[in-house]
Amino acid sequence: MKTYRLLLILCLLGGLSHTVMHAQKTCRIDLSGQWTVALDSLDRGIAGNWQNHEFGDMITLPGTLCDAGYGTPCAQQPVMEKQTLLNLKRKFDYVGPAWYRRTVDVPADWKNHPVTLELERVLWRSDVWVNGQKADGYCESLTTPHRFDVGPLLRPGQTNVIAVRVDNRKRYDISENLLAHAYTNETQTLWNGMLGRMELIAHDNVSIKELRLTPDIDKGQVNVKICLDSNGRLHGGKLIFSVKDPSGRNLPEMKVKINGSVLDFSYPIPDAVLWDEFSPSLYQATAAISAGGSRDTVSETFGMRKLSGDNALLHINGRRMFLRGTLECCIFPLLGYPPADEASWHKVFDTARSYGLNHLRFHSWCPPEAAFNVADSMGFYLQIELPVWSLSIGSEMSTLEYLRAEGRRIISEYGNHPSFCFFSMGNELQSDLKSLCNLMADLRSEDHRHLYTTTTFTFEKGHGVWPEPGDDYWISQWTKKGWVRGQGVFDESPVNFEQDYSASVDSLPVPIVTHEIGQYSVFPTLDEIDKYTGNLVPVNFKAVKLDLERKGRLAWARQNLMASGHLAAILYKEEIERALKTPGFSGFQLLDLHDFPGQGTALVGLLDAFWDSKGIITSDEFRRFCSPVVPLARFAKATYTNEETFRASIEVANFGPSALLGVTSSWTLTDERGNRVAGGELARCDIAQGNGIGLGRISVPLNAVDKASRLTLTVKLGDDGCSNSWNIWVYPQQEDVSEDGIIVTRSFSEARRQLARGRKVLLNPSADDLNGLEGKFVQVFWSPVHFPNQAGTMGIWCDPSHPALADFPTENHSNWQWWDVCKKAKTLVLDSLDAGIEPIVRMTDNFYKNRNLALIFEAKVGNGKLLMCSSDLFTDIDARPVARQLRRSLVEYMSTNKFNPSAELTFDKIEKAFYNVTHAVTERKSIYD
Repeated sequence: MKTYRLLLILCLLGGLSHTVMHAQKTCRIDLSGQWTVALDSLDRGIAGNWQNHEFGDMITLPGTLCDAGYGTPCAQQPVMEKQTLLNLKRKFDYVGPAWYRRTVDVPADWKNHPVTLELERVLWRSDVWVNGQKADGYCESLTTPHRFDVGPLLRPGQTNVIAVRVDNRKRYDISENLLAHAYTNETQTLWNGMLGRMELIAHDNVSIKELRLTPDIDKGQVNVKICLDSNGRLHGGKLIFSVKDPSGRNLPEMKVKINGSVLDFSYPIPDAVLWDEFSPSLYQATAAISAGGSRDTVSETFGMRKLSGDNALLHINGRRMFLRGTLECCIFPLLGYPPADEASWHKVFDTARSYGLNHLRFHSWCPPEAAFNVADSMGFYLQIELPVWSLSIGSEMSTLEYLRAEGRRIISEYGNHPSFCFFSMGNELQSDLKSLCNLMADLRSEDHRHLYTTTTFTFEKGHGVWPEPGDDYWISQWTKKGWVRGQGVFDESPVNFEQDYSASVDSLPVPIVTHEIGQYSVFPTLDEIDKYTGNLVPVNFKAVKLDLERKGRLAWARQNLMASGHLAAILYKEEIERALKTPGFSGFQLLDLHDFPGQGTALVGLLDAFWDSKGIITSDEFRRFCSPVVPLARFAKATYTNEETFRASIEVANFGPSALLGVTSSWTLTDERGNRVAGGELARCDIAQGNGIGLGRISVPLNAVDKASRLTLTVKLGDDGCSNSWNIWVYPQQEDVSEDGIIVTRSFSEARRQLARGRKVLLNPSADDLNGLEGKFVQVFWSPVHFPNQAGTMGIWCDPSHPALADFPTENHSNWQWWDVCKKAKTLVLDSLDAGIEPIVRMTDNFYKNRNLALIFEAKVGNGKLLMCSSDLFTDIDARPVARQLRRSLVEYMSTNKFNPSAELTFDKIEKAFYNVTHAVTERKSIYD
């Protein structure tokens, strides 16, 4: 709750900055600074009355034990083992009770006033003693401030001793393997300490406990609920309520008679300025009470906005809302805990906005106040989740009741923030979904300012393919009718740019937002190691670097990063565009725009864990396909022959603030040198809000393309409008190049005979004859450590200027034209050859293995010269123009004197490494097994 209390007099007393009680005004004492600390690893402090002990060690709060260097030092060595690569490690580790103690001078005029001790964020339980006496109860929220009534224990006018016991041990079963991000070592750490605001707050005997503001734009008003804390001393009084509009203009005051501890009334907001991503307009409400001798004034910000799921689509203020989101999983790799200051959160939100996003999902946790404040000011739509990721939800009533209480605390604390738009009961919850539905219903009955969903996806059998009863919106990666994200599609069939997910979402009763799209692993950015100057140690990155050094492959690190990164960007682009093309979609949640450093070092981001660029794609480039307004194209495939005609339908997704009027769009088709192949203008039209809005069709005969080429289609809206582009590849339908003088064979034995005669041999065995890894186009899913049962490759890497590829247009990384080549291949592992083989086309390996992998390599074998390709260049070659063109380019190269391999191998080594003598078929396992 962003609350402002009006203060009158500031002074210094006992070296502490505080305010003095004057004229019944609230005052505060800031408790940040130096405290003493003692670790209680044997849990003897309560029995030993440690609240009365002097502690010899010092700590600065807010902060954590790790900040101060207390705990068990990290002993993990940078070795290539699973435990090393699971996550970042804390420099100092401590789980258990710790005691914090300090003295504070309390003003004499605080006598007989209620006083609250407030600690903004604690992990997990806190207990408080004042002057040796225990404050009533304890606090155990993971997401909201811990508050204690300490007034009766204080000695106003004297020096007081405050002792706080913080116990960060697990209290409830909220997650499988401690994965929920509210309590985990995978992203944030199991820190012990106190973060954010630390204050003593004195009140009058009657004060405002909560000011709840519920906008109603249909009626042009804000509904107000004020809860008073009166300690039984409330006997009438009055309240003055006022509002300041976004321009700073004061609206008329309203006087309300106090006739109970809860006040409900409505305040008119004529001609309301609405809040959304394009106009994050904030009002400020102020409530001032006068009851007997007590006075209190509280101010809160709010936004006038309305959320709905009309027609199974998300709307804000009656206009279509499309969520362009990513996850925030409490990833703060410098300190290992969430920041409580707005400047740190600006780094997160400013970067997300620069990449075209308008939405953040807080996966199984809720951020501090500062995050909401920044999101409010920038117009971000937030999804908050209860701190739970459990496969046994509902099995323990104590956990369920804790979550219910936590949900109510979140609503009370942060519910006024207009950015708090969506509320999920947790991540991928399983077991008793009925109990979750009841929990959600309870919270929604308390607060309908947000849209609710039972769980952010679920793998529970019988669930997860259609919304749960009562869901306001639904998050999933599939429906009972099919996939709604590319991870289940892109590696199974060649890309078809005409497709969207309309069939999968047909007849859905509520809006759908797609779950964790992406998860395309990228090779580590080893330069990132130097950024870890705080509490977390990148032993995982150091282990990868040492492994590469030991294998003599450190020089590959940068190219591995760029190869895997560019492929990831291409896949993310198609993920996002398919979502934008689907009329029944209401948004997507990426996993992730930035890296996830836990769960097996899941480097799935185009940015690193610090929200910094990896140099893969700029924010300007990303916004071309991830913005409020995006031009889109539908066409059948990525590869063509020059006997075909390229046809495309041009459309636009307009989720901007308004319709676009009188737009004349243009298109061009250009070659790699930027020369225009074709182009034109589309009919002038108005572009309404929404998606699936057609602009026109284009048709280009490709017979003028007389050599293998990569062409780029670019569509631009208006003269100064946004633009987007796509690549296609065109191959001549011509006679194959002469293979005279070159032996092209699938047979190992034939290759051996011909090489012994000093011949040039292109060896292209069938997949059944080869030892190797499964052919994959899409790279590692999530993490090769977390999911080891996958091929583990991360896209091709090559030198486009290599003469073997002279007639095969390519970048140095995978793009869509490589799909057929990669899928109809076995990836060769060259490690046993020990000949310094530098592949012509390398398959980038994952960081857990760091092998020398190839699709194409060459070597001198005896008096002969061998070029070996493990992708099928024989089967249905006339129907596979990419494979035919690759074969042609390789043969042309082998026909010249440029084909002169420097590495020397024996054929015995080659056969031993790659010939599958038994034709054994490796059973494909699920990556989840």
